[in-house]
Amino acid sequence: MRILSGGIQHETNTFAVTPTTVADFERDSHFGADFGGEEQIRQRFVGTNTIHGGYLKGAEECGVDLVPVLNLRAYPSGMVTRETFETLVNALVDRIQAALPADGVLLDLHGAMVTEEFEDAEAEIVRRVRRLVGEAVPIVVTLDLHANISPALPAAAEAVIGFDTYPHVDMGDRGYEAVLLIKQIVDGDVTPCMAYRQLPLLTLPPMQCTLREPMKSFLQYLRELESQEGMLTATVAMGFPFADIDCMGVTAIAVANGDQGLAEAVVDELSQHLWKLKEQLQPQLVTIEEAMVQSRSTDGLVIFADGSDNPGGGAPCDGTVALAALIEAEFDGAVVATLCDPQAVREASQAGEGACVQLSLGGKVDDLHGETLVVNARVVKLGNGQFVFGGPMAQGLSDTMGDTALLEINGVRVVVTSVRKQCIDRNMLQVAGVDLDSVSLLVLKSAVHYRADYGPHAALMLDADTPGVHRPDFSCFDYQNRRSQECYPLNRLAKL
Repeated sequence: MRILSGGIQHETNTFAVTPTTVADFERDSHFGADFGGEEQIRQRFVGTNTIHGGYLKGAEECGVDLVPVLNLRAYPSGMVTRETFETLVNALVDRIQAALPADGVLLDLHGAMVTEEFEDAEAEIVRRVRRLVGEAVPIVVTLDLHANISPALPAAAEAVIGFDTYPHVDMGDRGYEAVLLIKQIVDGDVTPCMAYRQLPLLTLPPMQCTLREPMKSFLQYLRELESQEGMLTATVAMGFPFADIDCMGVTAIAVANGDQGLAEAVVDELSQHLWKLKEQLQPQLVTIEEAMVQSRSTDGLVIFADGSDNPGGGAPCDGTVALAALIEAEFDGAVVATLCDPQAVREASQAGEGACVQLSLGGKVDDLHGETLVVNARVVKLGNGQFVFGGPMAQGLSDTMGDTALLEINGVRVVVTSVRKQCIDRNMLQVAGVDLDSVSLLVLKSAVHYRADYGPHAALMLDADTPGVHRPDFSCFDYQNRRSQECYPLNRLAKL
């Protein structure tokens, strides 16, 4: 059995000011300008807790000849340009065509890519692959939990499998599941019937977390429904609310074996159950001043999750609101991680470790995340920012923050990077020179993902009340799409 796999992943924040280009995919994919080849993809992802890592593991165990043709991603940012999208999709289609014949195709997509031409870019990707391979070749698509899914995407595929967890610690499992399912389809052992529902519901990252209620219990409920006889897989995509598009929001998908009625019934049950939780899915935010007070009275690590400036959701990661307050308070034991400012890193590197240097720090991308701070900083440590994920999410995958500088300002330490990167893994702090045991208040530019690796070590985790393009507060965004006014909580009278 010969299965082709390919992927293009981007989570697009349409409120972010920086467009996404081919250069972003070249940098963040770690394959360079030629996009890499089959062996490079294998080497990068084998043994990792990623979708393609799961594909490779499943294929090896099931005796499937898996041929990875492309795997590209760019860190979340603004709208993907038309030229970029066409360049990447043409590369995917051309490589699939060159690798044919195939018994099936696996597509590793995100589900929240928005381009200058396509609101649901993933649906367009699947449509083009379908036109190439024909109707007889099954296509199974894996998606992120934050996918905004239009009806066009499932209509073009045999099955859709989404992440169950947030933080996304099940990426490898979902990739493995996709291989098993497509093998069953090709062998004729199952006939997938897929049902789709999009709820009139918008949710925000902090409360989408499956490590806390109400989503912790909902995940258990989803898996119970998924495990019943006749079901193949079920997905609830919580959506990415920072994409101002008409298909934004929560979507439920169920795939049954030859039983459309069962698939429809499961989708209805998931939708109704989640709808009852809608009021519990609205976050409670805490200011940095309140966080400092709570930190002083808490025995152990307090984490201030500055999700408004989360680069994993398209924010610039150079916001200064929390950092400025900590510096003013001279809050000894506080660490901010990470702040992306390549210029500041270069100037710190020129000064050298141990030097004191005046820097203009942060607030350079836009005027939405705080002002640029002029600070006198001591350069504690310099590094190359290379690390390997050690925590549950993306475990085993190598990555980089670019050149880094650990600075100390009025007793406050800040990890400054050259590349935007969400600090979701303790190894990132370690390579930057921060011992977690020395930290009392940790400001992380992350909404939820940090909980997978940092959560077990924290006494208290707080959702930050800070400004930004990823702020978990619908009132801060001027939505223009039609659907936003039809959905709870923007429309309190919305009905399922």
